[in-house]
Amino acid sequence: MTTHRVLTTLCCALTAVLATAWSAAPSAEPGRPAAVTARTPAGSAPGATTTLRTHDGLVRGAHHDGYRTFEGIPYAAPPVGGLRWVPPHRAAPWSGVRDATRPASACPQPAGEVPGGSTDEDCLHLNVTTPDGAGPARPRPVIVWLHGGGFTTGAGSSYDAHRMATRGGVVVVTVNYRLGALGFLAHRGLPGSGTFGLADQQAALRWVRAEIGAFGGDPHDVTLAGESAGGYSVCAQLASPAAAGLFDRAIIESGPCTGRPDRPFAPSSVPLSTARATGADLAATAGCGSAREVMACLRRVDVTRLLAVQDTDQQPAYGTPLLPGEPAAAIAAGHFHRVPVLIGNNHDEGNGWAAGIVQAGNPVTPGTWPDVAATFFPAPGRAKAIVRAYPVHRTDGGPVFGAVIGDADFACPTARTGDLLAAHVPVWRYEFADEHAPPLTPGTPPFPLGAPHASELPYLFDLGGRPRELTAPQQRLADTMIDYWTRFARTADPNGPSAPPWSAQTVQSLAPDHIAPTGTARLRHHCAFWNALG
Repeated sequence: MTTHRVLTTLCCALTAVLATAWSAAPSAEPGRPAAVTARTPAGSAPGATTTLRTHDGLVRGAHHDGYRTFEGIPYAAPPVGGLRWVPPHRAAPWSGVRDATRPASACPQPAGEVPGGSTDEDCLHLNVTTPDGAGPARPRPVIVWLHGGGFTTGAGSSYDAHRMATRGGVVVVTVNYRLGALGFLAHRGLPGSGTFGLADQQAALRWVRAEIGAFGGDPHDVTLAGESAGGYSVCAQLASPAAAGLFDRAIIESGPCTGRPDRPFAPSSVPLSTARATGADLAATAGCGSAREVMACLRRVDVTRLLAVQDTDQQPAYGTPLLPGEPAAAIAAGHFHRVPVLIGNNHDEGNGWAAGIVQAGNPVTPGTWPDVAATFFPAPGRAKAIVRAYPVHRTDGGPVFGAVIGDADFACPTARTGDLLAAHVPVWRYEFADEHAPPLTPGTPPFPLGAPHASELPYLFDLGGRPRELTAPQQRLADTMIDYWTRFARTADPNGPSAPPWSAQTVQSLAPDHIAPTGTARLRHHCAFWNALG
């Protein structure tokens, strides 16, 4: 068994499964801002284009069957040259009509979700999907989606939101934000250290407040949502004073606010001092450690070099102006924005990582289990306690390892987060539990994965623009989930006439033909164990 570096590498590999490709959008031309109005051809057929006027200029999107898309819209200036590692600046207006019929570049990242990766730093763009009939006279609720990917990979354009827009009658905005060292580098004396990616998200939210009315969205009815690192980003924004007034509801999927660096399968944050030490190591490895002006040197380093020397895992820094405290501590103290929250996790969150580790040549058997546990939970005494609480009796102990990861990193932290939030705001909790969820990765896993990390996403989005094959019961579940999510965005209550009732006092289990409150006795037992373990 290798060290924690294998863990973080596998973490990023699992979250980089939403493979898609896109082309760069054309560069913007400077121009003058204009008033916000809408101009959509009446009776447009699928394949036609549609033009809207924003404060920055005209954008031409695409008209589809029942919805319109506007892709690759800049919400901030390109963070290049002297703007690398600077908080986001306002995008420059353009003259003429900007083509918004295809996505812009993903933010720089290694190959994975984005085939071949990306090295284009001009990436602060967003995509809007709006249902037919939405307009300034009939504004719809807005969902702003923050993608996952371990703060290292991912792109807003991976998430085709047309089913959510058309069935739920909402406007969906998917966002690119700076990733890896470009998004979260910290260095002494560098304003914005460790939080540039989070600052980008706030800039996108400010753009939504100012511009979404032209697309038929209600700027006063905005739900901030995300999964994995995107879910943890929602936690960070809940705790960030600078995000006050930027959103009205929150959805957190598999990104509990109480994540910890010592349980690194789930996203978390680190103290600014830790982030600065990581930044100093990166500067030294990139050849800038002894430079008189370290940041000036780093801004000259080619992006491919930065990607090669950055850590596999990334975390935002707290103890900063944007994020004064750790989100877990802020939420425990009640210092967060008072908005309703929908939060949950998947039944088998850890199985994907466990399967990857087993397939990498690390079998989990009664004989190897103590060493495996000690590798991933190295604190003295913890491994023995885990082996006793989660015994492996057969040669295939992968599902046991998966249960340990899922309980320690997701299920119990999500329960804790829900309890902390519920002391102050309405909270709706779910567990996605389709044991036959479509696989997100190719090949045959060493054991059935059930409902692992990210497996709920195909029920809400067409990932990479390609719908997953769902059975009839799974399609009904997908429709129900979209109904729940979009009603929550509209009213702060997921309940409605077309879906089983959901009580705020219970955890709603989401499985085909079985949507009902789930029992929590097992979860309470295991969470008591993890709470005692520390």
